[in-house]
Amino acid sequence: MFGGVDTHTDTHHAAALDHHGQVLGDAEFPATPEGCAQLLDWLSGFGPISKVGVEGTGSYGKQLATLLRRNNITVREVSRPNRRTRRNHGKSDVIDAINAARTVLCGDGTATPKTAAGPVESIRALRIVRGGAVKARTAARNELTNLITTAPTTLREALRGKKGKALLTACTALAPDLARLADPTHGTMLALQAMAGRITSLNQQITQLDKHLDPLVAATAPTLVDLLGIGTDVAGQLLVTAGDNPDRLHSEAAFAKLCGVAPLPASSG
Repeated sequence: MFGGVDTHTDTHHAAALDHHGQVLGDAEFPATPEGCAQLLDWLSGFGPISKVGVEGTGSYGKQLATLLRRNNITVREVSRPNRRTRRNHGKSDVIDAINAARTVLCGDGTATPKTAAGPVESIRALRIVRGGAVKARTAARNELTNLITTAPTTLREALRGKKGKALLTACTALAPDLARLADPTHGTMLALQAMAGRITSLNQQITQLDKHLDPLVAATAPTLVDLLGIGTDVAGQLLVTAGDNPDRLHSEAAFAKLCGVAPLPASSG
């Protein structure tokens, strides 16, 4: 028996097929630990489970995929159908679940999902937070520059030529009169002071995350970080791309395709 699951935030819709592709049944379950257990019991009621195709094993279906693996059931990640396919064949939770099961049955368009049960998953989570902090810091720096550019002349000239830590220190040391914020000079001083504080806070957060990421990445892939030109950031991205179970990538070509750098034929000519 083959199963297919269409996953969502609050519910999962499952379908069961026999080895000939005939639909044995479909049902909806809550996207909770109890609901996932009920879904597994429901699928097991149709007989031994060969494989289960799950949409979104890295997001909404992560909890379900973990439960299935713990019960020694082969889980395959199924890509969501493209818009053209959905337009031609319709779109509903039932149809998506049946299509997921049929995709697993034919063995086309599936992949082994990441287990997300080791140090690489921790690295992924920390990198997400660090990446967000870096983006926020870049945006804050741009806003600080714009504020200085459009600041009143006396304030702009006082900050001219200052960069990096010197600029942050100067902006933090500004003393706006809170009773005179209607005056653009004092209003801009307060804005600059607040923006400098934001950048300083983000700098501290990024530094703190790096202190944890550096040893974690080095301990997870010591031979990788020893390579010339491979630091924590590059090594961390490679690890996250491969996942905690890199054996799912059967060749260098498979990894290249996963990274989007595999050459593809452009035409029959």
